[in-house]
Amino acid sequence: MTASTLMVQGTTSDAGKTTLVAALCRWLYRKNVRVAPFKPQNMALNSAVTVDGGEIGRAQAVQAQACNIPAHTDMNPVLLKPNSDTGAQVIIHGQAISNMEAKFYHDYKPTAMAAVLSSHQRLSEQYDVIVVEGAGSPAEINLRDRDIANMGFAEQVDCPVIIVADIDRGGVFAHLVGTLALLSESEQNRVQGFVINRFRGDIALLQSGLDWLEKETGKPVLGVLPYLHGLHLEAEDAIATSQVELEENTLKVIVPVLPRISNHTDFDPLRLHPQIDLQFVGPDQDIPPADLIILPGSKSVCDDLVWLQQSAWPKAINKHLRYGGKLLGICGGFQMLGKLITDPDGIEGQYKQVQALGYLEMNTILTQQKQLKNVSGKLSFADVDIAGYEIHAGRSDGPALSRSFCQLEHGQDGAISDDKQVIGTYVHGLFELAASFDAIINWAGLTNATTVDYHALREHDIERLADMIEDNMDTQKLTELFALAKAAE
Repeated sequence: MTASTLMVQGTTSDAGKTTLVAALCRWLYRKNVRVAPFKPQNMALNSAVTVDGGEIGRAQAVQAQACNIPAHTDMNPVLLKPNSDTGAQVIIHGQAISNMEAKFYHDYKPTAMAAVLSSHQRLSEQYDVIVVEGAGSPAEINLRDRDIANMGFAEQVDCPVIIVADIDRGGVFAHLVGTLALLSESEQNRVQGFVINRFRGDIALLQSGLDWLEKETGKPVLGVLPYLHGLHLEAEDAIATSQVELEENTLKVIVPVLPRISNHTDFDPLRLHPQIDLQFVGPDQDIPPADLIILPGSKSVCDDLVWLQQSAWPKAINKHLRYGGKLLGICGGFQMLGKLITDPDGIEGQYKQVQALGYLEMNTILTQQKQLKNVSGKLSFADVDIAGYEIHAGRSDGPALSRSFCQLEHGQDGAISDDKQVIGTYVHGLFELAASFDAIINWAGLTNATTVDYHALREHDIERLADMIEDNMDTQKLTELFALAKAAE
């Protein structure tokens, strides 16, 4: 038996597609339905390593958690990681195949669609229901030709669609009516209803608008979802800056927002800790004093390193270290801590060789083959577990690596400077385990930190999403929709 497929599309980017898919996945999982998430094409610099050794968008990994299943490359068969304003690294079934400019990728789309359909078919053979997330908006007229991300996919697999809009932006009725109007007749018929997201206030004051919308379009409003204060769901791409209420004694942590910053979800556990004041510092902002500076991952490490060196950051970092501050580099940020980075094949950008910041005695060469693996082991400076994942192109060598940051199953990783002020590692997600979080933060200067269970926090918010579906959507119509999807097979 093949699975039912239901697709969630949005009137805009950030309308709530990712959240609604995660919510529906957990709601179905609670009902003992074997459910899997799916996003045909994703464009994001936040990614996750899957059980089959590939990479997918971070959002689909979170949605897999909502289904209580391991993340797999079939859940996001096409991932685009931008490395310029007009080009991106193209990742098919979890593996990077090429860097492409937008016009060349357009010609490649039929091949990408074949990969999408093969992944969907494999998932259909394993699960009862597939909940699909669209990308951007189906009403982007310039992207309709050879579309694989929205209605092009829905038409190909003949699945029903629901459209979500964010009322917090304003203009929600115009968004929904306008989106529907720009679809073809067959696509309009495919739309089974609307969901209004992030509503605050008295629902009674919205009712006349809902009645008008249903009469105007002939489509039902399946639910009005409330604005969930304090909800944490790992960002697909945009940097989340909200924090919990801070206590008086805090550790100040700053992170430069590199032009191609990647996997900044690494810092969510810090951002959500009541004793840590985390600030992302943009290119036009002053660099504040801090206890810890973290250089993040980068999709184009040489380009970002040149940008960093031309900014006020090197002077600020030197001053920070002179006054006893700590410096941590993760993945691309780790590579920047060395002496030299070379990219002989032009894998990541225009620079073949860049002098690095020089805090660690090591050099890095970027290579065609990415390292993609989930890892676990022990910290070298504390007898505690560490777990995370590696996504990087490059190999680092030099005397600094003899004093490793951690011992992993496959060998040593990272480096610690002789004075122990500077640490670097290739491991993403190193703050997610409470024990390694506490040890690293203690090194940075926060002793006796309150232990926060990040996994429990994330799970709690996924449960909040499922409660939101149960309390605010027409679950009878939802059940019928999934039955409609199965009948269409």
